[in-house]
Amino acid sequence: MDVTTPPAAVGEGLAAAEPRRFALPNGVELHGVIGGEGPPLVFIHGAMGDWRSFEPQWAAFTPHFTCLTYSRRYSFPNRNGPPGPDHSALHEAEDLRLLLDALGWSSAVLVGSSYGGFTALALAVAEPARVRALVAVEPPMMKYAALSAAGRAAAADFCTRVIEPANAAFRAGRDEEGARLMTGGINGAASPLNDGEALARRLQNLGAMKALALSSDEFPWLAPEQLAALSMPLLLLSGARTPAVHAEIFRNVCAAMPQAKALVMPDAGHGVARDAAAAFNTTVLDFLRAHSTREETP
Repeated sequence: MDVTTPPAAVGEGLAAAEPRRFALPNGVELHGVIGGEGPPLVFIHGAMGDWRSFEPQWAAFTPHFTCLTYSRRYSFPNRNGPPGPDHSALHEAEDLRLLLDALGWSSAVLVGSSYGGFTALALAVAEPARVRALVAVEPPMMKYAALSAAGRAAAADFCTRVIEPANAAFRAGRDEEGARLMTGGINGAASPLNDGEALARRLQNLGAMKALALSSDEFPWLAPEQLAALSMPLLLLSGARTPAVHAEIFRNVCAAMPQAKALVMPDAGHGVARDAAAAFNTTVLDFLRAHSTREETP
């Protein structure tokens, strides 16, 4: 498959690029943009994002890596069939494996935010040889909240205030209400993502949010022993201003992965790559440089 990049994808920034369509052998289509030079790196967005979510990272990473940013199965502008009743990060990880195959990439660095981080960890557990290094920002592995009293309390509050009313709104067809509830709960009540152009973009990705929100297995279990067995370079990031449920999940996931480097980024909420883009870019590039990923080739 041709992986050359239109000049606009790097020289004029990600916003100037036209996403390409990738047809996978499982019948799923994905859209994404490839740019840069160096070893392969894949950006994986969160629940209501898409291939555009990593625009603040594009210019910083493409001089060092051949970067792919893509839209997960039910995100804009993909046109896939209705989700199964148990759609989850396990399905998204299989899509990512097939996408790597289509590109001829035997392995790649994975940089995932929120549900994208969950997807990255799911692929690493299933196919560790495919992952050269992994950076995960607050993977929302809700079952890990149950591993501590503080986590259980935060999760119960989150379910009552956010998940249950948002899911009720989605089931009743009140999609914008559900999106606003979920956005506020995930990113904080005062999130600027709930207004203007940011909200309009999130509404383009309602299908992705609903596929997870209405799934019977939105947060599949990745066992602590599976996470502890991962041997590739691992960086876990959280925002100092993130809602309590994310902070508690992050603490428990870090405890399950003592081999990982874990950092809490100041002046950031759940979306660290967006909220503190410059610090995120420097931190992640320094981490990858320290682990010599730049020396490998696609």
